[in-house]
Amino acid sequence: MIEITALASGSTGNCYHITDGHTRLLLDCGIQFKRIQRGLNFQLSGISGVLLTHEHGDHSKAVKDMMKAGIDVYASRGTIEALGITGHRIRPVKAKQQFELGTWTILPFDTVHDAAGPLGFLLANQAGDKLLYLTDTAYCRYQFQGLTHILIECNHSLDIIRENVANGSVPVELKNRIIKTHFGLDNVKEFLRVNDLSLVQEIWLIHLSDGNSDAARFKSEIQSLTGKPTYIA
Repeated sequence: MIEITALASGSTGNCYHITDGHTRLLLDCGIQFKRIQRGLNFQLSGISGVLLTHEHGDHSKAVKDMMKAGIDVYASRGTIEALGITGHRIRPVKAKQQFELGTWTILPFDTVHDAAGPLGFLLANQAGDKLLYLTDTAYCRYQFQGLTHILIECNHSLDIIRENVANGSVPVELKNRIIKTHFGLDNVKEFLRVNDLSLVQEIWLIHLSDGNSDAARFKSEIQSLTGKPTYIA
């Protein structure tokens, strides 16, 4: 049984703890190390690795501290080079080349973001669970079968952004970057429509923008669309 805990989610930092009861992982580490320690009740020794999507600080802030704590970091070459990190705790991975980590089989895949070699991750365990981690991408070119748990970015909605541009709270340049680099509500709906959700047990909407989202509305619309339990991280 998979357990998901959001230690942080949003523009100021993203970090998620997952476990299948055997192997514990962190998905990104974009908050202060002390906050991660507190969030895990100072039980870091059992963490088998960090899967890092890309180098932006809201996903990688604690990466050096995690390595100092003896935890391996899995990321693309592009992400590693952009962060300037070295050492034996680094585990370079490539898109579409799966690897084993404890009880998980992990398939990285490429995403579309203004970063060097950004990745998403599909994780399958020996119990038949399959978890998708998809964040910071303009779109997703892949479809997935047999998903049981979905963590998916739902950063914004176009109508809210347009309203914020109209009232001057969001510059046009920022609006354009957000739309070109982040998954919004319409993207999430389309993604869920074209993927097989028959086995999905839960959907987590992650990385909501502080000013361009509406958590209650997003949860309601996705839950109505899918009929699946939906949570806001």
